[in-house]
Amino acid sequence: MIYTLFSGFCMALADSVPGVSGGTIAFVMGFYDKFITSLADLFHGTKQEKLNALIFLVKLGMGWIVGMSLAVTILAGAFTTGIYKVSSLFLGFVIASIPLILGEERENISGRYSNIFWLFVGAAAVVLLSTLNFSAAVHGLGFTVLTCLYVFIAGVLAISAMALPGISGSTLLMTFGLYIPVITGLKDALNMNFRSLWLLAALAAGVIVGVIFVMRGIKNLMIRHRTSTLFAVLGMMTGSLYAIVIGPTTLASPRPMMGLSDFDLVFFIVGCALVLGLAATKKWLKGKTEA
Repeated sequence: MIYTLFSGFCMALADSVPGVSGGTIAFVMGFYDKFITSLADLFHGTKQEKLNALIFLVKLGMGWIVGMSLAVTILAGAFTTGIYKVSSLFLGFVIASIPLILGEERENISGRYSNIFWLFVGAAAVVLLSTLNFSAAVHGLGFTVLTCLYVFIAGVLAISAMALPGISGSTLLMTFGLYIPVITGLKDALNMNFRSLWLLAALAAGVIVGVIFVMRGIKNLMIRHRTSTLFAVLGMMTGSLYAIVIGPTTLASPRPMMGLSDFDLVFFIVGCALVLGLAATKKWLKGKTEA
């Protein structure tokens, strides 16, 4: 119970910041398959599978809500001022995560290098999405049908990204020019200010539709085409390094992409240490369970 709550908390911290997805956390902490299966079973499983999925997701969701609430109260005001430190942190997170996933999935990858094509597809997809910037499309727009539809589509894509170990849903929201409005809207809602409720509702509707229709497909890919999907996931994680580096350019007030002079070695090391700590915690808990 505590580990599941903590896992949800860590996923929320990753989901809240452009760069790393909650799916990466799930992979590193060893519950990715259960996470995807639970999301799919919640709408498409048997009665017992739905019940098991609901119990797991409620536990995970409780930790996620706490983590996201903490994150948005900090990020809404501090994200832009510490963007290069945050970027350095998540560069360390991604770079340390890749070898861990390679080791975890060695049996499914070793000797099956004909599927390496999907690694380049995954990387190219993330780089392309990161390069796009539709911020101008929502700048200054209020509540309209077209704006709601735009936010709804962004929600579908964002939850799909959050579930995949690679580009984060926050990066996609940033690409669509919605990251700052959503973070600000969440902070306002926590303070009982509901002026952005329409935006949050449209985003939530997109997230729900994404869970219903996308997660089942991801689950099937992980079962039937696991090696190809793993290579695509590794490609997306590699591509997310580019997304993190150019992240500052997509802010509401664009800043230069991160260079060597902006790189913070201390935060990079902390990011690597966090991943190794999560992996060690997973291994320790696994040993306690088996004992």
